[in-house]
Amino acid sequence: MVLPLAVARLDVQTLTDPAGLRAAGEVTASTRSTWQEALGVLTRLCQETVHVELSGVTFMDVAGVTDLVVTAQGLSVGRRIVVHRPPAQMPRLLEMFWPALGTIEVAR
Repeated sequence: MVLPLAVARLDVQTLTDPAGLRAAGEVTASTRSTWQEALGVLTRLCQETVHVELSGVTFMDVAGVTDLVVTAQGLSVGRRIVVHRPPAQMPRLLEMFWPALGTIEVAR
């Protein structure tokens, strides 16, 4: 018996109040372009603080976290990203590889 392969999926919606985005699914190699496009939207928002709601994300690989970090590092001075309800591995990766990064805040 051959079972069909599960294909990773990532759905992203923009938020207006607070400004930012909501993602659901998985951030992996197969959904990375969708994730990168969504992060590009964040850089074009005019608000000082943008929010990323990740309660619906079941997995995010290191490359996905790196994309978020690179986006945050590219924000103009005074801007930041607040991440809400990330998958469990994200805060650990941020603390491990980018402990002094001040442009991303993980809301607890």
